Amino acid sequence: MTSIPGAAQLFDELDKKLMVYLRDGRTLIGYLRSVDQFANLVLHRTIERIHVGNRYGDIDRGVFVIRGENVVLLGEIDDTKEEGDTLEKVSIEEILEAQRVEQERRQEQEQLRARFMKERGLQYTAEIGPDDMY
Repeated sequence: MTSIPGAAQLFDELDKKLMVYLRDGRTLIGYLRSVDQFANLVLHRTIERIHVGNRYGDIDRGVFVIRGENVVLLGEIDDTKEEGDTLEKVSIEEILEAQRVEQERRQEQEQLRARFMKERGLQYTAEIGPDDMY
């Protein structure tokens, strides 16, 4: 295997099952079908995996086009190791409800933190969210 610079290294991953973590915090799993010089990706048979605690749910997304600048992390999935997963798979409805509850809990914590700081005369800046991370 020769060392190829930049996005061209992704050609070695064509037709392999990949996990892609995006800037907005989403996790996608699918088969890499195409890549270009800007690291834009086309995933086939894509699922969006949502994690909440030790549970996860998968939402079918089909063919998914990803702009290269939105990719934070990309890696090949080893199907043999995925089988020994300690996470509990739940239905789409359950994981979406759990995600909504988790988001509400975080918002309540942020509001409490802001009130606590304001009562003490301190200026509060909200924590960095997934959109601000990269």
